[in-house]
Amino acid sequence: MNNAIFNFKEPTNEPIFSYLPGSKERKLLMDELERQSNQQIEIPLIIGGKEVRTGIMGKVVMPHNHQHVLATYHMATEKEAQMAVAAALCAKESWMTLAWEERASIMLKAAQLISVKYRYLLNAATMLGQDKNAFQAEIDAACEVIDYLRFNVHFASLIYSEQPTSENETINRLEYRPLEGFIYTITPFNFTAIAANLNASVTLMGNTTVWKPATTSLLSNYYLMQIFKEAGLPDGVINFIPGKGSVISDVIMNDRDLAALHFTGSNKTFNSLWKQMTDNIANYKSYPRIVGETGGKDFIFAHNSANPKELATAIVRGGFEYQGQKCSAASRSYIPKSIWGEVKGLIVDMVNDMKVGGVEDLNNFVNAVIDENSFDNIMSYLNKAKESNEAEIIVGGNGNKQKGYFVEPTVIVTTNPHFITMEEEIFGPVMTIYVYEDADFEKTLGICDRTSPYALTGSIFSNDRYSMVRACKTLRYSAGNFYINDKPSGAMVGQQPFGGSRASGTNDKAGSYLNLLRWVSPRTIKETLIPATNYKYPYMD
Repeated sequence: MNNAIFNFKEPTNEPIFSYLPGSKERKLLMDELERQSNQQIEIPLIIGGKEVRTGIMGKVVMPHNHQHVLATYHMATEKEAQMAVAAALCAKESWMTLAWEERASIMLKAAQLISVKYRYLLNAATMLGQDKNAFQAEIDAACEVIDYLRFNVHFASLIYSEQPTSENETINRLEYRPLEGFIYTITPFNFTAIAANLNASVTLMGNTTVWKPATTSLLSNYYLMQIFKEAGLPDGVINFIPGKGSVISDVIMNDRDLAALHFTGSNKTFNSLWKQMTDNIANYKSYPRIVGETGGKDFIFAHNSANPKELATAIVRGGFEYQGQKCSAASRSYIPKSIWGEVKGLIVDMVNDMKVGGVEDLNNFVNAVIDENSFDNIMSYLNKAKESNEAEIIVGGNGNKQKGYFVEPTVIVTTNPHFITMEEEIFGPVMTIYVYEDADFEKTLGICDRTSPYALTGSIFSNDRYSMVRACKTLRYSAGNFYINDKPSGAMVGQQPFGGSRASGTNDKAGSYLNLLRWVSPRTIKETLIPATNYKYPYMD
């Protein structure tokens, strides 16, 4: 019997490979890109550890070459959604009663498998299926997935070690029970790491899941599922069911054993699911937990003491990395008039220097947006800017979807701080800038705070400490992740716990122990060593 008390120490973040010309990792990545480009795989559902094929098929294509099919996949119906729930509930007892360090061992093995065996497999699948360049895939599909798996084990050890005090007469304990029922996980297209973590964080704490992955990230997500299985994850702990969200959710959200929703996606979908849960509240065995991260209208705010080159670089990188398809991507900026001329010239030069194209050419900074719906939506905003007398496009503004869904990185300058592209989430490579009078610094801070319903990320650029502190205070509730002299994206697990409030979600801080606490339901256990034998109080004698 193993009676050791496990305490997994805090890990270090996974090193980021550079993929320099001539490097070993670059060759291995390019070889894997070629291998995956020259095959077409079939993706089944995985329910209770078994592959399930419905015959209702969909396609996974390259966004930068949408005639190129990478995979076909089977779509779940109501029947398979019910099967997945049953499998999750069936696996629950064995999984939750397994020693937590055994669950942790599976997560650590999955991390090591990705680090040394499947790094290029996951990176290439993310590049081809989700159109991330090599650097963006490396920090997401490799490093962040690994970091979540390793750091969560450390965070779990901190949670489990937290126990109440006991006196001589009693022994007090806290039992960190998993939630009663199953967890419904809905994951987005834009981060392979989010797909991994929305399931791994939940299951680490003894829960089982029904996982509805985004259609446009199925290639990498399917490989993730296979890696979890190779790491030793028991059958039924995670049940992988691609398909239409409306079909699957109608089954899941009406099941009385639904214990929680773990969600990343659009604000509209999250609101709909929350309402559906509210409508069904009397039917559930327990009040379901709701943990969600939705959208953002993330900002960069500059004081006139900001360094123009640092500011311009943050605007370009923060706005156009991964085509602006990050919930943390910068999409609106406030720049004082006194430095605007220099900043503008730097931004235009950088954007004009950017290369746009397929992911196979590692020199392409900007790749395709995820699908045709996204392309059409982004172009509708650019057309509004072109038609408005309140806006001017100073660089970019065009798109082409003939072969791939390419949108030029675009910078709009507006005279109206409430122009539509300053307020609404676009989820594309579009940055809108409002130039304000230097004397209106505090006034414009207030405008920034009130402009958007979201509150995910934001940053202040200032070399004046008083102004920096003033901005931090004024924008206290404007961003759950706030950056000083940096772009408002790129949060690292263990360093910057991630999440926002207002319409951006429930701010449960993925990448920290705070998120893991949402997946347990503590039970207090008090043991009295010598029970009382007299009902009277001492003074009554």
